[in-house]
Amino acid sequence: MFGFVLISVITLMHIYVFWRVASVPVVKRYLSTRFLIGAGLLLWSVFFLGRVYGHHYTGPLTKPLEFVGMNWMAVVFLLFVPLLAMDFVTGFGFLVPRRAVRLRSIALLAGATLSVVALVQGLRPPVVENYEVSLSGLAHELDGTVLVAMSDLHLGTLLGERWLEARVAQVQAQQPDLVVLLGDLFEGHGKPQGRLLRALRLLSAPLGVWVVPGNHELHHRHHGSTFLIEEAGFRILRNSWAEVQPGLVMAGVDDLTALRRSGQGGDPISKALADRPPGATILLSHTPWQADRAARAGVGLMLSGHTHGGQIWPFDYLLKRVYPLLEGRYEVDGMTVIVCRGTGTWGPRMRLWHPSEILRLRLRTERFRDAQ
Repeated sequence: MFGFVLISVITLMHIYVFWRVASVPVVKRYLSTRFLIGAGLLLWSVFFLGRVYGHHYTGPLTKPLEFVGMNWMAVVFLLFVPLLAMDFVTGFGFLVPRRAVRLRSIALLAGATLSVVALVQGLRPPVVENYEVSLSGLAHELDGTVLVAMSDLHLGTLLGERWLEARVAQVQAQQPDLVVLLGDLFEGHGKPQGRLLRALRLLSAPLGVWVVPGNHELHHRHHGSTFLIEEAGFRILRNSWAEVQPGLVMAGVDDLTALRRSGQGGDPISKALADRPPGATILLSHTPWQADRAARAGVGLMLSGHTHGGQIWPFDYLLKRVYPLLEGRYEVDGMTVIVCRGTGTWGPRMRLWHPSEILRLRLRTERFRDAQ
């Protein structure tokens, strides 16, 4: 259903963009209507094949198809937004007919410029964002523990072994005491490639590597991604907890959006936290929902991802209606929540004003907070 809606929306945007592009004088001067129709059909076909074939299968054509098709999807969106805005301002050309065409040309140029900026930002390595978090109940000997987190790697056709090796090197350079992966490790292009296992195994920390499944792992569980994570030697937390060391508990839940879509209700957070030993508790939840419930249960730190921070402006304004905790740090009833805007990208290798990131947290005792 999601794929059908996405293709339908982008198709409508595609038609609108080419309709408006055809009215720009410089375009009309050099490109015929027949050429624009042909180019539009070709680009739409590449988008459609990139989404349907490139996204779900493997083979020599999948990578170029998905790269071009998904990036073109983002370009269409970034052209659509300023063109539509100009149409609203000019009453679709009826209010100021003499200036409407010029404004439409400016909108087209703005959309093209934003597309280039987004592609450059999307291809850049993730930045490392640093935080210090005080945790009630954290054992004194664990003061200063370094936790490094990645979310939404979306490994697959576009983000493969070499990209993953570079990200692992970034993580290891932070000298982490423990590493957490906040879901959506794999995009879901059939069975995950075995060579990714070699790169995953390079990821290590003295207190272990901890993982929670994202919606992509749960939607494509038959592809064996969970098995690959276990083969790498990582610990998966599925509505459960584990004591990392005395005084520090790590808990994790299955993705809340996947549970909702599958009709599974219940209270996974309460289940994951039940009967845990005393000490500081860190909750890993791919989707940043139910933070208030986690805070009431005594969690000191909640780490999430899923939102990508919106990935491409201005989509973040729409997304925030569904995910009020969109990116960065929040305080919810005395609990710290940090939402990673994603280490990889979903769909297009493009980001606009929301760069990819890796989180580096230094865990401190309450004594440190009191000293401040």
